[in-house]
Amino acid sequence: MRTIAAVAVAAVMTAPAAAQDGPKPGPEHDVLKKMAGTWDLTLSAGGMESKGTVVYKMDLGGLWLTSTLESELFGTKFSGRGLDSYDPAKKKYVSIWVDSMSASPLVMEGTYDAAKKTMTQEGTGPGPDGKPAKYKSVSETPDDNTIKFAMYMGGGTDPAFTILYKRKK
Repeated sequence: MRTIAAVAVAAVMTAPAAAQDGPKPGPEHDVLKKMAGTWDLTLSAGGMESKGTVVYKMDLGGLWLTSTLESELFGTKFSGRGLDSYDPAKKKYVSIWVDSMSASPLVMEGTYDAAKKTMTQEGTGPGPDGKPAKYKSVSETPDDNTIKFAMYMGGGTDPAFTILYKRKK
């Protein structure tokens, strides 16, 4: 925690002009902003299904989409938190995911295809054996009230799990 505070203080001390004119959300953030709201979800994996809820909201000056997920995952309480943004320096969307099943984050980055309404990201996070593993996520948004999510692990061609999100009315 002290390291985070030191970095924050150093950033403020060395860039007072940048702090006044900090980054502003761009059109890429509008893609994320469309997800704001409360969603019901159905997770499917290994022939089983689990239900839950996720709340998305734009936060931190409109630069980050935060998510709070609560569900029962195959009979066990499961919770997760996400941070999603667009990094203009990388020209990529970036994501960080943490949950109650691991002490290590999943960190991903990728692109959005507006014509297909699809976000594709790749990254590294904890594998089932606790060792780092490669991940790929594909989120398709066929309409404003539906998200079809698929997570691939280790270069697999079939999703390890899928999630269907439906916006609560």
